Amino acid sequence: MKARLLVHAAGPSVTVQDAGRFGYSRFGVTPAGPMDPPAFLTATRAVAAATALEVSLGGVEFEAEGATLAVAVAGGGFDVRLDGMRLPAATLFPLAPGARLSIRAGTGGAWCYVAVGARIDLPLALGSRATHARSGIGPKPLSAGDALPFSDIAPAPAAPQRLVAPWLTGGDAPIRVMLGPQDDYFPQASIEALLGAEWRVGARSDRMAYALEGPRLAHARGHDIVSDGAAMGAIQVPGSGAPFVLMADRQPTGGYPKIATVIGADLGRMAQRRPGETLRFRAVDWAAAVAARAALKKEMAAGALVTPLAAELSAEMLLAENLIGGVVSARD
Repeated sequence: MKARLLVHAAGPSVTVQDAGRFGYSRFGVTPAGPMDPPAFLTATRAVAAATALEVSLGGVEFEAEGATLAVAVAGGGFDVRLDGMRLPAATLFPLAPGARLSIRAGTGGAWCYVAVGARIDLPLALGSRATHARSGIGPKPLSAGDALPFSDIAPAPAAPQRLVAPWLTGGDAPIRVMLGPQDDYFPQASIEALLGAEWRVGARSDRMAYALEGPRLAHARGHDIVSDGAAMGAIQVPGSGAPFVLMADRQPTGGYPKIATVIGADLGRMAQRRPGETLRFRAVDWAAAVAARAALKKEMAAGALVTPLAAELSAEMLLAENLIGGVVSARD
């Protein structure tokens, strides 16, 4: 059985992502993949898929054609609506042919993932279907009028369900970093400023890097190094002294010293900060970083709890519905 997702509207940066494209960094091709890996895995695991649509603050709207699809959404606190009915931001539901799914920026978060219980029929590019928009490798970003083909359709749930995944609620705790690998290129005052200041995510932030606005960080040994590998989460400081955090579409190498690196367990929380939001950093050591990643992996291995939605007629859901649309005047 085959089906399609017809895209009616798409903001900027709606892309197809899988786990990423690995093994090509030495040729200048970085992995791409999801900005928020835990959210991506929450959505894809809910429907046993390998790919998902990554949606940014511009939102997306589409409908299914040809078959009812199992769809899972997970990520930030986006406004998710199925034919106008509001669903939880993390949810699993059937998308019947002709039904409209709209996803828009909601209460918080910068990215969410839409996974379909089916095989997406798009060609592999260097072993992956991940979009790297700046290089043009992988599927192009989606726009209105596009149609995504699917086959091997899995059965869909009978009704919408809530995905309970505590790791999606990031909170405002400081983003944990490990100093280095070139923290010795900075005076102690710059390291204290990195860890002590409140930083604002700049408007120029995108999938390549998040620009940080705050105090200028001085260098102690110049601002150029022999280019070396650049990992997701690395905090580079160019000559301007304004740091930026390298993200999923980062360059493979960089010639600016890296004062610190966001630990793996906090990459999703870092990615979900919107432009204009503030954050703080906290330094941890290698053992703490490894323990945090192991704890997150263990928590996620248990999977998201799936609960029926019908029994959850919360005030939030009721207020989101048009409950007075059928009321008429007694004089009519």
